[in-house]
Amino acid sequence: MIRLYRILKLLVVFLREFVVSVLRVAWLVMSPRMTFTPAAFRFPLRLRSDRQITLLANLITLTPGTLTVDVAEDRSALVVHAIDCPDVEAACRDIRDGFERLIREASG
Repeated sequence: MIRLYRILKLLVVFLREFVVSVLRVAWLVMSPRMTFTPAAFRFPLRLRSDRQITLLANLITLTPGTLTVDVAEDRSALVVHAIDCPDVEAACRDIRDGFERLIREASG
């Protein structure tokens, strides 16, 4: 029962992030100046199983404005591209404290 709750929590957080990201990307595209800061960065993983890493990579890719580009061969990191990422550390912190933490909780 607790695991089901954690899975639902992950789903709700993803849906919220999805909606917020859709609005952000729409604002960026519709803005007359289109000023944004694209970035590709390495996100160090705490997840170890292939299933968890695949889920995280897919959640990142399904969120508008972000894309998982690669997984390190040793599965220690993801390479992520973000359309607007002025602060890489904050982006990593958001992924770690959001999707990655919730995936660990739902899996454990």
